[in-house]
Amino acid sequence: MADDTFDHKAFLATLTHRPGVYRMIGAEGEVLYAGKARDLAKRVASYFTRAANRRIEMMVSQIRDIQITVTHTEAEALILENHLIKEHRPRYNVLLRDDKSYPYIHLSDDEFPRLAFHRGARTGGGRYFGPYPSAGAVRETLKLLQKLFPVRQCENSQFANRSRPCLQYQIERCTAPCVGFVSPERYARDVQDTVLFLEGKASDVIDRWVARMEAAAEALEFEEAAKLRDQIAALRTVQERQYVAGERGDLDIVAAASRGGVACIQLFLVRQGRNLGNKTLYPRNSEGADEAELVSAFIAQYYLERAVPAEILVSSLPPDRELLEQALSEQAGRRVRIIARPRGERARWLQMARTNAEMAVQARLASRGAAEQRLEALQQALDLESPPRRMECFDISHTRGDQTVASCVVFQDGAPSSSDYRRFNIRGITPGDDYAALRQALQRRYARIQGGEGQMPDLLLIDGGKGQLAAVAEALSEMGINDLLILGVAKGPDRKPGMETLFLLGEQRPLILPANSPALHLVQQIRDEAHRFAITGHRQRRAKAKSRSPLEDIPGIGAKRRQRLLKHFGGLQGLARAGVEDIARVEGISKKLANAIYISFHGEE
Repeated sequence: MADDTFDHKAFLATLTHRPGVYRMIGAEGEVLYAGKARDLAKRVASYFTRAANRRIEMMVSQIRDIQITVTHTEAEALILENHLIKEHRPRYNVLLRDDKSYPYIHLSDDEFPRLAFHRGARTGGGRYFGPYPSAGAVRETLKLLQKLFPVRQCENSQFANRSRPCLQYQIERCTAPCVGFVSPERYARDVQDTVLFLEGKASDVIDRWVARMEAAAEALEFEEAAKLRDQIAALRTVQERQYVAGERGDLDIVAAASRGGVACIQLFLVRQGRNLGNKTLYPRNSEGADEAELVSAFIAQYYLERAVPAEILVSSLPPDRELLEQALSEQAGRRVRIIARPRGERARWLQMARTNAEMAVQARLASRGAAEQRLEALQQALDLESPPRRMECFDISHTRGDQTVASCVVFQDGAPSSSDYRRFNIRGITPGDDYAALRQALQRRYARIQGGEGQMPDLLLIDGGKGQLAAVAEALSEMGINDLLILGVAKGPDRKPGMETLFLLGEQRPLILPANSPALHLVQQIRDEAHRFAITGHRQRRAKAKSRSPLEDIPGIGAKRRQRLLKHFGGLQGLARAGVEDIARVEGISKKLANAIYISFHGEE
């Protein structure tokens, strides 16, 4: 290992084109990053040509050595990469925070089997059902099972030493096998019902109970029949709540969301058609990683060496899907598919998982502690006397200059203040002139503030570089506003998050913040929110324009005349084909008005 610098050119000249795993080593011998490659030479060389984002750029600057392990196949490399990530926890790999084994429900193989929570290796006897997304989901299911099926959940030590029934028997949630109040045959029947339910065959259980209820009623055992009737109603209610429409097998749903330096994975588990709940994970070292990378990292770290369902629905298709499917299929001994665009009910479930991920990111970004930390970081980065409590950001959206909309979003104390958001429909400018659109929006916004509507921000952010910054400063100066702090946010290469350059008005040098900077994350969040708000407004305006009748823009054509014209010609298409003379025959339409209508469809002759 070199002491100070790493001669990557000499190293790359020796690299093989075979598949394998590479480890980036730092000055102290620590593993900075572990990765897999189909072609080691090409993959490792890519780090030294152009960094994917600032996080990777920072990692490359710290490399003092690279260690290589050649494998037979890329699938072998994937498995080895997963081992190395779990062993070394490299600071530049996207890491799962929660790497614990997932819990199961265990049904023991005793004479009177016990239902219990289980986590860890499944080496004991009996059967295991799951995995469940959390301990809470297991406990909730056990509580539900106790209400539906009188199968014991007590410890074996308690079971072996009881001389009289416990409270569970008194409230009819156990049949007291510990003191011989139930026969092994009757208890085995309850256990069989429990197994059918956990296997996703609740309908079979209901059919069995219905048959028993009818038999009890015929035998005039009305109390037993009523009890079974109530159990059937309770089980139907549970079935409606827990089952995923149209699903009968095992399925996982993985959705990723990332914004402002916060990444989230939502995992929903469906086993035997039953929705077992969801788990929220926040990967570490995710700065600059897009959603497809997050999904790929999650699948590799979560499923390798763990039970995997036949299908995994994902919000973004991982770039190495084929490799992941191959490795997981070999591990499971059957085909495993990763699907990004499901249809029907599955698409609705995937959208629900995506929404949950986005909401979790929003909640974490909006937390008071995170907001304060980001504000203080931005104060330090911009060398301000106090944190910028109120910030505004403008963005422009249009389609080839058409239906231009400017957005203004407001953040108060580091969090969105949506009630203060404003949109401006831009008119009277050269189509596509973003500078003119920005100038008009600023003038309309700050004229209102000068008139007493709202308050001036501590910091104004503009989506753009020096050109936009100069245009904004000039527009504000014309209004007599010369003391507003203005920050331009220029996108990085290929618009990759984490590669932005900041320009502070009055400063000659640009400001480049690390990809993991809380200050940069706050700036990105505000910029992205302004962009989202502008695009939404533009789409709404464009949709409205498409549905708007050209008759609405002709002076003298009101609702009644429009109705007469459309009724006379059978709609806009018939009216568009009509001549001036034909149009003038409609009641209330003069020759002059008919000519104006004709021109609106065909232009001047």
